[in-house]
Amino acid sequence: MSTTTKAIASQSDLSDKTISFTQLSPHCWAYTAEGDPNSGVIIGDKFIMVSDATATPSMARDLIQQIRKISDKPIKYVLLTHYHAVRVLGASAYAAEGATEVIASQGTYELIVERGAQDMKSEMERFPRLFRGAEEVPGLTWPTMVIGGGDATKGEVPGKLVVDLGGVKVHGVFPSRGG
Repeated sequence: MSTTTKAIASQSDLSDKTISFTQLSPHCWAYTAEGDPNSGVIIGDKFIMVSDATATPSMARDLIQQIRKISDKPIKYVLLTHYHAVRVLGASAYAAEGATEVIASQGTYELIVERGAQDMKSEMERFPRLFRGAEEVPGLTWPTMVIGGGDATKGEVPGKLVVDLGGVKVHGVFPSRGG
């Protein structure tokens, strides 16, 4: 009896996707490659914030190239909405663009500590298309600014954040663990 192993869908999804960088409002853009990865960009008068950093520095540089077509302001903030490797491991590429703050909720930070290394290995194996250039990843992404600690699902006070990008204020509420 012969057995064959079938790759899971994400492992066999190796074809390039069409990347779009779409303006959603006067200050907000969406970066996506047919749904995966997704990143958000908010541009103020002084600074830029990127939400979800992409899977690799190479992929992040592609997003940076898109941003540079519309703004030369420094990308000061990178916001991690959750700990998954496909959303955070590109963060190192933003330092060269002026990023000084990598922001995450307390829960996201705790999940990076608890599951980050496992998730990085697992996602690199499961999503080869998203991890082209993975040899550039310097390791796990560690937040420089951790917000809150309260978990609203447990009746605790959630973490809150206000970032002034210059004329545009970004308000964040982190109600749970961020997984």
